[in-house]
Amino acid sequence: MDRAQKEKVVEELGQIFESSGVVVVAHYVGLTVAEMQDLRARARDAGGAVRVAKNRLAKIALDGKPCESIADLLTGMTVLTYSEDPVAAAKVAEDFAKENKKFEILGGAMGENALDRAGVEAVSKMPSREELIAQIASCIGAPASNIAGAIGAPASNIASILSTIEEKAEAA
Repeated sequence: MDRAQKEKVVEELGQIFESSGVVVVAHYVGLTVAEMQDLRARARDAGGAVRVAKNRLAKIALDGKPCESIADLLTGMTVLTYSEDPVAAAKVAEDFAKENKKFEILGGAMGENALDRAGVEAVSKMPSREELIAQIASCIGAPASNIAGAIGAPASNIASILSTIEEKAEAA
């Protein structure tokens, strides 16, 4: 790789570190090409991506970025799983690690917050952005349907009372 290519890689990695909601660092020693392709596909489906880069170039790209704290994790054969959604990459990495013992999560970063192994696991258990939006929408919608039911209830009660009175009047 010549100097121009290295500079381009550093720039790309810098953009990844700056724009990602979460970055997960893991060792991937012993993974087959098919397993790596599976990881990439899962990350893509979740709205994230996977990147293998030279540790030295990644450390240069980390300089001055919010997630600079993960530089210590970049030793050996490392792979970066990242996404703009603060939860997606952690979920993908955690699920993949459960199925593949060769994929060992070292830690990561969520903005300026460094995450250890347990931190990545905790983030992966959080609801995703879409799940949170759905929960908020259901919370907002529930009171409206309750109000509609409360407003409609007196009218239906009055109608049933009137029909009962009518029936009694006809019977008498």
